[in-house]
Amino acid sequence: MLGRGTQFLAGALTLACLVVVGPSAPGDALFGRALSVDAVRDVVPNRVMTWNICNPCETSNVDRAAQIAEYAPQVIGLQEACVRDVEAIRDYLENLHGLVYHVEYGTVLESWGRCGGVPWSPGAFGQAILSAAPMTDRVTVEYPDGGSEDRGYVAVTTVVGGRPVRVFNTHLAQRRQEAVRAKQVQVLAAAVARQERAIVLGDFNAVPDAPELAPMWAQAPDTDTRCQTSSIGTCEPTTDWNSKFDYVFLRGIAPLLRRVQPTDYSDHHLLYTDLDPA
Repeated sequence: MLGRGTQFLAGALTLACLVVVGPSAPGDALFGRALSVDAVRDVVPNRVMTWNICNPCETSNVDRAAQIAEYAPQVIGLQEACVRDVEAIRDYLENLHGLVYHVEYGTVLESWGRCGGVPWSPGAFGQAILSAAPMTDRVTVEYPDGGSEDRGYVAVTTVVGGRPVRVFNTHLAQRRQEAVRAKQVQVLAAAVARQERAIVLGDFNAVPDAPELAPMWAQAPDTDTRCQTSSIGTCEPTTDWNSKFDYVFLRGIAPLLRRVQPTDYSDHHLLYTDLDPA
């Protein structure tokens, strides 16, 4: 057993390391505001979340981590994610909230403007998947045509509900690029079709009845059971401009409940779904 003095020294060194390493996004001051360190707790089993965290945005990774920790999903798909930001979010989730995640990245762009760094060594930008269970067989696919910015998806295999499942996380081309998104969805839907059980998370930059999403709907329904291409009026918005752009598509898995949670830290809302393990 460690003595109290040794334990105190270890804790002080850990905190000192956090201060020295510093934040990876503007406003990431560890002592910028009073933070209550939650008791260590587990993630919520079978809960999956998608969130476009907004980039570039003047948002603290401490705040992003606290927002995620409020719902503590087992699997999280982040879009517009810089590697350094995701690393900070993961560390804050563990050190401030007791939530431990594995991380896999789907980098599609090296961007100094978005992710900082130096011009000759810019930060990596794209998608990321955080999972409480280990992940294997990571594949990163960059779409042949990204539109105005490189886009793609990352896919991993993990365990949800006691069974292996393939998890995809994507970010499609920006608005008013319908033809580009149509080609991207064809690539993604073909990969999903090969899976018996799949969870597809992401910002699709298109409303549910957009023609380019048809191949995705053919492979997996969205967890908003009221929202189908024939009943768009009942779809719950997932963005600040009152459009549904964010989805959790499920193949071979049933949802139990879902929630859209507006947030001060992004122009996209948090969207999470609890899954039926059976």
